[in-house]
Amino acid sequence: MVDVEVPLPSPWQAEKSGENDQQQPKSSRRRRSCYYRCLCYVVLTLVVLIIAIGATVGILYLVFHPKIPNYTVDHVTLSNFTVGDDTTIRATFNVTVTARNPNRRIGIYYGRGSHLSAWYNDTRLCTGAFPVFYQGHRSTTVVSLLLSGETQSGNGLLQELQQQLQEMGTLLLDFRGGVPVRVKLGRLKLPKLSLKVRCNIVVNSLSSNSIGLKSSHCTFKLKL
Repeated sequence: MVDVEVPLPSPWQAEKSGENDQQQPKSSRRRRSCYYRCLCYVVLTLVVLIIAIGATVGILYLVFHPKIPNYTVDHVTLSNFTVGDDTTIRATFNVTVTARNPNRRIGIYYGRGSHLSAWYNDTRLCTGAFPVFYQGHRSTTVVSLLLSGETQSGNGLLQELQQQLQEMGTLLLDFRGGVPVRVKLGRLKLPKLSLKVRCNIVVNSLSSNSIGLKSSHCTFKLKL
């Protein structure tokens, strides 16, 4: 039997191994410390931004006292409603809308690219656009809208409209639209928003000579 002697590590090697074992936990602790520090900076930045935005909105509200504009549908006339030989229905509506801006220091720009449409149930009857103009402080503007178009629903739709008028004496029309707007606060112009419009309008006829507006209810929403 041969005895094999295993050399013992020298004091220098033992000391170096101990240093490596100590450096690994220190490096891991430094990485964790850097991660938590970055996370704290991000959270602090977000908190500062939220406070700054809230303070800005609060100051603007106190200075300008914003009020929601008011819109009403005042008058509806039907200048054309005919059914062609190809069962195409052609319709032209003239709609009068009053826009009121009650704000003392806020103006409203109505921009290009608007779209308006008149519907009966799921059938689009005609389309149009909102005019481009600027509405100043504390002002009332009467706007005339022209909506015209045609649909291929033909005789079936006409019979449905006539039956509704005979049974109920009224007809529910749905006006929808989207209008690009920009709000002006003093000299500051805010980014462009979209004013979504939806009006339920009840009329008593589809005759150009006797159409009458019985009631209207409109809702408006501002979207980015």
